[in-house]
Amino acid sequence: MLLRILRTCLGYIVIFFDWITRGKGVVRSAEDQAKVQSALSGVSLYQHQGCPFCTKTRRALHKLNAKIELRDIRKTPAFREQLEEGGGRVKVPCLRIEQGDDVRWIYESGDIIDYLSKTVNAAA
Repeated sequence: MLLRILRTCLGYIVIFFDWITRGKGVVRSAEDQAKVQSALSGVSLYQHQGCPFCTKTRRALHKLNAKIELRDIRKTPAFREQLEEGGGRVKVPCLRIEQGDDVRWIYESGDIIDYLSKTVNAAA
């Protein structure tokens, strides 16, 4: 219990420093931004607000100017259940990539950021 409280407090400290040091995202033309958003359709991020690795991933999304659905597993129990059933474990951040009938789950923040960067750069 004490460890969870400490981890949550540290998470909010990370969020605060992220907020005060966050720069601007990439600026694109409306056409290029539409291409990026199209490339990211079917992509959602399972996360929760106090997680430092989720903050790292959201920061990368901000820098890439990539808008995807954020699914907070603490605020919405259905998202937690989807993560456990689809991905096989409850661990955040987790990127869900749905392409037709194929669904992939990526768990590590570094791997998620790499995937998002490659997808956004290929689309723009």
